[in-house]
Amino acid sequence: MNRENFKSRLGFLLVSAGCAIGIGNVWRFPYVAGQNGGGIFVLFYLLFLITMGIPVLTMELAVGRASRKSSVGGYKALENTGSKWHIHGWFGILGNYVLMMFYTTVSGWMLDYFFKFLNGSFTAGMNTQAVSDVFGGMLANPGEMALWMVITVIVGFIICSFGLQNGLERITKVMMTALMVLIVVLAVHSMTLSGAGEGISFYLLPDIERVKTVGLKNVISAAMNQSFFTLSLGIGAMEIFGSYMSDSNSLPGEAARICAMDTFVAVMSGLIIFPACFSFGVEPDQGPSLIFETLPNIFVNMTGGKIWGALFFLFMTFASFSTVIAVFENLIACCTDNFGWKRRKAALINCVIVLITSIPCVLGFNVWENVQLIGSRGVLDSEDFIVSNLLLPIGSLVYLLFCVGKWGWGFDKYLSEANKGEGIKFSPKLRPYFQYVLPVLIAIIIIQSLF
Repeated sequence: MNRENFKSRLGFLLVSAGCAIGIGNVWRFPYVAGQNGGGIFVLFYLLFLITMGIPVLTMELAVGRASRKSSVGGYKALENTGSKWHIHGWFGILGNYVLMMFYTTVSGWMLDYFFKFLNGSFTAGMNTQAVSDVFGGMLANPGEMALWMVITVIVGFIICSFGLQNGLERITKVMMTALMVLIVVLAVHSMTLSGAGEGISFYLLPDIERVKTVGLKNVISAAMNQSFFTLSLGIGAMEIFGSYMSDSNSLPGEAARICAMDTFVAVMSGLIIFPACFSFGVEPDQGPSLIFETLPNIFVNMTGGKIWGALFFLFMTFASFSTVIAVFENLIACCTDNFGWKRRKAALINCVIVLITSIPCVLGFNVWENVQLIGSRGVLDSEDFIVSNLLLPIGSLVYLLFCVGKWGWGFDKYLSEANKGEGIKFSPKLRPYFQYVLPVLIAIIIIQSLF
């Protein structure tokens, strides 16, 4: 069976960036940056993105491009005879399923809120309690959440069933282009609000006093974690796109471009959120309340707030849905590679699986709200813990050791693949850093994630 390929380099970059860009870029990055010294945090974030994120991203892409296969098959094609590296590939597939068990629900929330702003559920002058009640009412209604989750899942698999070029690439190009336009429009609007300058200063200007309060060690730790987790590495979600890309461009250069787009969205999100919050005298909060309570409360008190609220949640829908369909593509490719299924059969079976496995997250906020799983966490938080704290960092370490260790694929073969094509290339002198320093840095992240 002929391997599908991206129609264009732009398609590869936008799809890959779409997979990396997600909800965490919008509500987590601005808050963490603001609380950790603003510009100082951003500088450390960029440093770790270059020294950790880009190298590990090239490793996933290299395994995919060299093997022309997804997770399990990629390891099998490159590992030494008798090796068992491919076992991690199955954990990667599991990670994609667990990620979709809660991500489809949250993506559904974004779509729900987009239509809520359009249909008048949010009206000018609503008080804070009324805005909060809209979010609480959604969580308490399993039927409402299930509806938007089902729409997200079915539409996602329909798009992917049309193939890489005609489905995923074509739709993602439109969504990502719209996302970039929307984020610029929203940021410019926020920066024109009265008092916006204070929010921008809080967000981006280095604040030594805040660093002293938080502690430089904690600032560095927060920047390291954010730079690492922003790319969703370790579960093969990026590897699949490496298997579709051409040999024309070097992987360090392509990885740098993906990281640049991911960072652009993260930084611009803060320029939407902080000026708006400070303009209306609202302290930005972390987590779902920022997106679903704090910001809607600002929009309903803003001139033209219905339109700006709808545009914001349309942007959020694109950000989350681009990740959803990218991961769906990985699930479909894993089934076509490992089981020989046709694309549409794989899409249909995976659609059913994801629909069923997403139900616990929907029920976790109402019918099963008292269910506690990992460390007194609810359903969604437990699923998120498994992916974010276990499968992503441990999986990234496995990819790293496979690519640079003598018992795996090997540093020389990895470097040759990474540097193939035009563009930025890694120097062979980086071998000691890749083999000894980078594994320690990722091990630190794993320990921090668990404790």
